[in-house]
Amino acid sequence: MASPIEFKLFAPYNKGVALIGTFSDWNEIPMQKGKDGYFRATVELEDGVYQYKFRVQSKSWFFEPDQWVDVTDPYATDIDGFSTEENGIARIKDGQQIVDTYVWQHDDKPLPADHELVIYELHVADFSGGEDDPHARGQYKHVSEKLDYLCELGINAIELMPVKEYPGSYSWGYNPRHFFATESSYGSTADLKRLIDECHSRGIRILMDGIYNHSEASCPLTQIDHDYWYHHEPRDPDNNWGPEFNYEHYDENLETYPARRFIGDTVRYWVQEYHLDGIRYDAARQIANYDFMHWIVQEAKHTAGMKPFYNIAEHIPETTSITNVDGPMDGCWHDSFYHCILEHIAGDTFDLERLKDVLDAKRQGFMGVTNVVNYLTNHDHNHVLAEMGDRDIFNEDAFRRTKLGAALVMTAMGVPLIWMGEEFGEYKSKTIDPSKIDWTLLDNDLNHSLFEYYKGLIALRKTNPALHTENIKFFHENPETKVLAYTRWNDEGSRVVVIANFSDQFLAGYTVPDFPVDGTWHEWTGNYDVEAGENSLMTDLGEFEAKVFVWQ
Repeated sequence: MASPIEFKLFAPYNKGVALIGTFSDWNEIPMQKGKDGYFRATVELEDGVYQYKFRVQSKSWFFEPDQWVDVTDPYATDIDGFSTEENGIARIKDGQQIVDTYVWQHDDKPLPADHELVIYELHVADFSGGEDDPHARGQYKHVSEKLDYLCELGINAIELMPVKEYPGSYSWGYNPRHFFATESSYGSTADLKRLIDECHSRGIRILMDGIYNHSEASCPLTQIDHDYWYHHEPRDPDNNWGPEFNYEHYDENLETYPARRFIGDTVRYWVQEYHLDGIRYDAARQIANYDFMHWIVQEAKHTAGMKPFYNIAEHIPETTSITNVDGPMDGCWHDSFYHCILEHIAGDTFDLERLKDVLDAKRQGFMGVTNVVNYLTNHDHNHVLAEMGDRDIFNEDAFRRTKLGAALVMTAMGVPLIWMGEEFGEYKSKTIDPSKIDWTLLDNDLNHSLFEYYKGLIALRKTNPALHTENIKFFHENPETKVLAYTRWNDEGSRVVVIANFSDQFLAGYTVPDFPVDGTWHEWTGNYDVEAGENSLMTDLGEFEAKVFVWQ
């Protein structure tokens, strides 16, 4: 039995729009424009799957005046991404248009709070598979296959690189063409929901990388009326990745901000439809509109309801204004941490004040533990072992320094983030070409030892409340030996001390004065007890090594 299904397109200043699709043998169905700026047409459809498009008289300056162009629905929730046509897909079930029939199973599971997070950033296409895998893999279901591994590692949040539909079959995803559709090469909408649901069942939150600064050049909105949604020209040509949304443009006739309206709709849709637990806002510095960012963050949190929702800005270089009292975001990527720690574990430099600044972000003006996301590397940078190799540092020496970095990222003030493969010593340099991480590395002793080291530190980070605070005090620093010691604590008696040697010298029987508390301490990474007395502690410090002591 057929039911009336409405198709609509917001195109307030376009002269004409028609609907075409498989239901009309691709013949035009006229659409009528209302005073709200929407063109509408209603079609009687049986339950089933249909492909469709809009034929629009474009107002974009790169077409002839009022030229008719075929445009994919900007609000299409699924795209025929495997053909050059890129038609929208309409699914009709029980007389209603639906996304899919997936039924959520684990919405009742408790999820960790923002300050408890250990985030794992991954790219769906490159995360699964690898050199030992003869099959082409890289879909949502293959990420699901690795969830037991991620649970063993101990992470409790996954940050997915962008999964909105992009042109072609491989991309990092920072060129979104269709903002409501999932990338079809990764699997179906139901496959993505199943992955998120399975993560929730394990207490793992899902953060999504969102691109709201720009779109890919052929995004449907650019074809309908480019300057209604976008800036006419890039504001910063040196940092331009596509047409930039114009969040300042206000349509007085319809009393709306067109770009804000569209992005607000897409953010609410993703949070509601895919049960997201947070968003990373790409290129926040280029968005350059705190008023819009305040609004979009509130829209996301309101849609998420009572559950925790973490809004993170990628603002390079970072700025305290984006997270502090009047700032729109909960946190931001802490890029100065990356640069400083890499240079120090590589032995490029030794600057105590700079080290203290990034380990205690309050010294840089940040206020709380969730205001910064710390990392040794991410998708924009080489893996640490690649950086070591570039400096002719290899084998045990390279892994030792990487462990030092891991200890710092897990014990600094802030939320730690791991880029996929870093936890077992992936060594490839950054590339925008397909680059599966090499799971066979885990069979090597050095790689497996690094994995176990990360696993132990993550367990400490998650279970010791001292590391969930913004409390950090540097109580010993020695410029000659390049040793820095700091303590983390809470008000209930939890305490952690980190003693880090940034030199290439083995320091036997090193005495650390002004030790916070006398008594028994447990060295976490080596699993042994040691006594502190008379406000000092003696320990051996290997070259480029951190010792992590936990108060018993």
